[in-house]
Amino acid sequence: MIKLKRSPSHPGQILREDFLHEFGITQTELAYALGTTFRTINEIINEKRNISTEMAIKLSKFFGTSIELWLNLQNQYDIYKVYKKKKKLLDKVRPIKVRKVKKT
Repeated sequence: MIKLKRSPSHPGQILREDFLHEFGITQTELAYALGTTFRTINEIINEKRNISTEMAIKLSKFFGTSIELWLNLQNQYDIYKVYKKKKKLLDKVRPIKVRKVKKT
């Protein structure tokens, strides 16, 4: 894993700071536009809920971004958190050594 100086931002932080604030949209307006609940948006914004594939599609359509933007943000965040939490265990895993198979 690449060594980062800080953990990747949760996609909810990006949604809050780079999209809602920039576009001047409230959580309620976004929830209505995406056909979801205020609670869902609020939990994403407050980093208590992850971005699902369905939500990534909705956000990409609404904001004109790629689906991959949202999924990659979530994936990077998840990988970093798991690696940090399970570092000792993960560091013990070694690549398999390829053995030559005898031809018969």
